[in-house]
Amino acid sequence: MTSENSEAVAVQQFWDELRKTTQARIGLGRAGNALPTREVLELAAAHAAARDAVHEPLDVDTLAARVRDIGLGEPAVVRSQAESRSEYLRRPDLGRIPAEPMNVLETPADIGFVLADGLSPYALAKHGPALLAELVATLRDDYTLAPPVIATQARVALGDHIGAAAKVRTLLVIIGERPGLSVADSLGIYLTHLPIPGRTDADRNCISNIHPPEGLGYTEAARVAAGLVSGARALGRSGVDLKDTSRDTSLEAPSAAELT
Repeated sequence: MTSENSEAVAVQQFWDELRKTTQARIGLGRAGNALPTREVLELAAAHAAARDAVHEPLDVDTLAARVRDIGLGEPAVVRSQAESRSEYLRRPDLGRIPAEPMNVLETPADIGFVLADGLSPYALAKHGPALLAELVATLRDDYTLAPPVIATQARVALGDHIGAAAKVRTLLVIIGERPGLSVADSLGIYLTHLPIPGRTDADRNCISNIHPPEGLGYTEAARVAAGLVSGARALGRSGVDLKDTSRDTSLEAPSAAELT
């Protein structure tokens, strides 16, 4: 083997090992001045999967049946003022406002849940019920839980209207995240304490990249959410003043009161 070939093999081995640590497209190689045909085709397939994840309509009946089995009661269904997927994508503002009437019962509880399709209905259908089940298992011994709500053509802020109508103290919005060229099935959890219309992103905390096995797992996401719920109740608010200390490696993590 020539020194040139030996160097090429070493470089390839380096990139092969590095790719095992990330879903990003790195070290793809080249064929002349272009990417190898295989990589071009895989990129096109990933782009198609991302588009499908955005545009795939949510099967509300199937999701509602799976959510019902978790045991929190009959899920209500709410939709935003966006009349179609196309309008939802063109008019983010309409995705933040509920269509009338909003059939959400007043069910005062410590925690409310909204399962929103967001920018990846596919992600919600794939991971939503299992993630909700894990959240319920983690939280139900310490808090009262409201019946869940399924929201379609929904942006995160739609949850503020739902939480205010239900009169829950802390709202967890489980929503499909914007698909990328590596991941099309990622969920996020947005926590808002004392939800009311007009809250901003500065008033929320986000747990992102939930899509096991490659991303954050359901159990870990629920554990972080439980810590944020506890912190929000201690502080009396969520958002920029509330920090996730679940991964603090110091001997003494700061208490909620010390975060002000």
